[in-house]
Amino acid sequence: MSTTSLFFTAAGVGLAIAAPVGPMGMLCIRRTLTGGPRAGLAIGFGIASGDAAYGLIAALGLVGISQFMLAYDRPLHLAAGLFLLYLGLRTLLQRPPADTPNGDGKLAQIGRAGALRAYASSLLLTLTNPQTVIMFAALFTTLAPRGAFSSGIALTTVSGVFCGSIAWWCFLVTVVSLARHAIGSKLRLAIDRIVGITLAAFGIVEVRRAL
Repeated sequence: MSTTSLFFTAAGVGLAIAAPVGPMGMLCIRRTLTGGPRAGLAIGFGIASGDAAYGLIAALGLVGISQFMLAYDRPLHLAAGLFLLYLGLRTLLQRPPADTPNGDGKLAQIGRAGALRAYASSLLLTLTNPQTVIMFAALFTTLAPRGAFSSGIALTTVSGVFCGSIAWWCFLVTVVSLARHAIGSKLRLAIDRIVGITLAAFGIVEVRRAL
């Protein structure tokens, strides 16, 4: 398989991994609605960065790091579950602010500091799932069944997965941003309730996995 074909194959895998709407997708949708596209993209880049970090660990054969993360699998799931539960409850209890156009007629958006916080929170939440290492290891084994997986091919594969994931998040944020201008406060509140309940439910599942 050529480098270009490998990149696009890995990008397709990254797109397929990111596309199912799970807790992170719900979080991205809500942050886009409340903070604008910058907030949603910060969430997406944080998720893709976390996946890329685990992909590099699996691709470069950093056995010590991967074994350490897998050894603390339960505490990490507990941390992720509690954080998701916190986000869900906060979403349920927090009334979404009404969008008011600013001087140039655009809806308010979060600033750079808020985007950095959103990126960091989604990155840390993604890193609490060390099972991603196993998933990427299986991917690399499939793409290089004969063990001919050099560092260059590994980086190409991880880059492809990252770009595929980012492509999905950009698409999702664009769609939600376009709909954001047409969503009223009542529908926004209903969406918040659905997202809050979903995040809390995922949090409970993660906590149960840790116990």
